[in-house]
Amino acid sequence: MDIKLNFVNDSNDVNNSEIVIFAKNAATGLGEIAVAWLVIQNCGRGDHHPFVYPMATQVGASDSFGNYMPLLDATNGQQFLVMRDTSGDVLKQSTESAVSSKQIEVLNALTAGAINAGIYKSGKLYAQVTSVAPLQKAVFQFKPTIWIGVVSQAVEGEVMDSAIVSSVNTELSLLGIASADIVMTGGGAGPSAKPFMFTLANVTYA
Repeated sequence: MDIKLNFVNDSNDVNNSEIVIFAKNAATGLGEIAVAWLVIQNCGRGDHHPFVYPMATQVGASDSFGNYMPLLDATNGQQFLVMRDTSGDVLKQSTESAVSSKQIEVLNALTAGAINAGIYKSGKLYAQVTSVAPLQKAVFQFKPTIWIGVVSQAVEGEVMDSAIVSSVNTELSLLGIASADIVMTGGGAGPSAKPFMFTLANVTYA
């Protein structure tokens, strides 16, 4: 069941800050590139911004020729592969399973040329592994959490600067939640300014 979330700006922000929501791929190392899944803009004090965190996940891929393949529904434990058939390069579900039931894998089954593999939610890029060489795999694994923070110059669906990612330190667990408010407090100007904080409120459990 999809999770209904509602961002509430209860802060003293005076800079019209952007709020970014993203995931971290637990299957990759510290050098992971995080993607701005959702960017909330121009949400003034007292405003709120409802959005849905979908349970459904899709997988997609692109090849070294700049071709993007249609998204396929994906669940944990599945493996997908990019291969060449008589029409060209295609993304297909593999007859093999992923090594872990908690992961989604994309195997580059081409004989030449790297691929980029991505996970999508609500049709928007959620996570990405780039430059996957032939016979190598992109592996995706996510905890039931989202990361949220105040940023500048984040673009929805694009990779974020590592400095931006490292500045975001709020991880919110969505485990077992049906709906909730995400309330932002803090901010302000001058010596009375406080760090931004994000907390869950009005939580309804599934």
